[in-house]
Amino acid sequence: MRSRYSAFVLGLRDYLLATWHISTRPADLEPDPPGMKWLGLDVKRAIQQDADHATVEFVARSKLAGRAHRLHELSRFVREQGRWYYVDGDVG
Repeated sequence: MRSRYSAFVLGLRDYLLATWHISTRPADLEPDPPGMKWLGLDVKRAIQQDADHATVEFVARSKLAGRAHRLHELSRFVREQGRWYYVDGDVG
């Protein structure tokens, strides 16, 4: 999760796509809007259901055009061939 957040901050769309599970991966990702600034990531909890499935609850903070924003998500991950992939998440 932290590596994906860092990739968002740095605009590394190729990395984000490579770590997104093929079953839910979009064809492409739009860049952040001009002026968007990521302010921080707070991982609330990480739960591993079994050897190959996990959930991560996080809050990511950003600022755009002088307004603060929060993304609160419960993300689902799956491990295949030793690598973890983001599957999807519920925004709350």
